[in-house]
Amino acid sequence: MVNLELYRVFYTVAKCGSLTKAAQELYISQPAVSQSIKQLESRLGVSLFNRTHKGMELSASAGKLIFQKVEEALSALEFAENSISELRNSPTGTVRIGATDSIFTYLLVEEISAFKKKYPTVKLELISATSPVILNKLKEGGCDIAFLGLPVDDEEVRFVGRVGVLNDIFVAGKGYEDLKDITLPLKSLKDYPLLMIEENTMARRAMAEFCRSNGVNLTPDTEFPNWDIMTKLVAKGMGIGCIPREYCLRLLESGEIFEVKTFPSPPVRGVGVALHKNAPVSYALKMFTSFFE
Repeated sequence: MVNLELYRVFYTVAKCGSLTKAAQELYISQPAVSQSIKQLESRLGVSLFNRTHKGMELSASAGKLIFQKVEEALSALEFAENSISELRNSPTGTVRIGATDSIFTYLLVEEISAFKKKYPTVKLELISATSPVILNKLKEGGCDIAFLGLPVDDEEVRFVGRVGVLNDIFVAGKGYEDLKDITLPLKSLKDYPLLMIEENTMARRAMAEFCRSNGVNLTPDTEFPNWDIMTKLVAKGMGIGCIPREYCLRLLESGEIFEVKTFPSPPVRGVGVALHKNAPVSYALKMFTSFFE
């Protein structure tokens, strides 16, 4: 049977780099710490530390290997204990949420606000970037949950819900009034100054795929880092912009911009709720995710 106490002593010595400091942290005597290390080394048949004048250093092979595995095991046990504690009480801890600025602004405000009111003890950390960057952060452990424009084909993530849809449309403003009441062939947009979101985004990739499937290659005259700047410049007459309807409703309703209808029209895109496929789900994250099921 595995003696967890021996591994706990080993882990503490490795972290402290000293038998004396480890004994102080564990509230046991230094001889007891030394005896535990000798007992573990005897059981494993290897030397786990190099004893130097500076203290205790992990041996290059066995010591470092065992330390990594013990650290993973102790983290798993701590996570399990926290989960049990949260089940007895209310959710605690931090939920790191990844999404684009626009998804936060137009699709998540109500849910985030409602969750915080219901679970005030949970800290929310909002991480904003382009969808591809957020996807990578989710895969690398930089955020706990991500809201991504669909489709996303990645074996490392799983989708557990959908927060809404985005209707990509073409819009124009001053100087383009002659396009208000007609429907343009999609390929005709090449004849106008075209404004699009920057290339390394899910929205741009989805639009490029839609155009390719219809035998059209649309090259933007100007690319933008965010939707708000593009929308304002469309209203000023800079060109025809490709923007999700949900992100420009106010200007559409005020008449400052209008939809330029095309045939075929772009398809509706979903926004999915994504988790890392293999990462543990804390109680707080589980409760947050439930708002989107």
